[in-house]
Amino acid sequence: MSALTPVGIDLQDSQDRIKVSWSDGTDTVVPYRELRLKCRCAVCVDEMTGKPLLDPATVPLGIGVASCDEVGLYGIQISWTDGHSTGIYTWARIKEIGDA
Repeated sequence: MSALTPVGIDLQDSQDRIKVSWSDGTDTVVPYRELRLKCRCAVCVDEMTGKPLLDPATVPLGIGVASCDEVGLYGIQISWTDGHSTGIYTWARIKEIGDA
């Protein structure tokens, strides 16, 4: 994965998913809700125990992206339409979620 770098991001709002295109010509596609549920920020996961704090029932089925910003060279930060915006998704994490 170290040589794999993102070359494009497509927020496919009509399909409620994000698509990341990689330098090797492959794509990773992840539904918005799945990505939101996999957030690892301190609001969503207990920092000491790793126990999930996010109740999936509180995440709308039709959640969307309000905004998306790159964070350095290592990932993106998404502001979701449910008001959550503290999670940072590394490129490696997005790839891992999409490959699962």
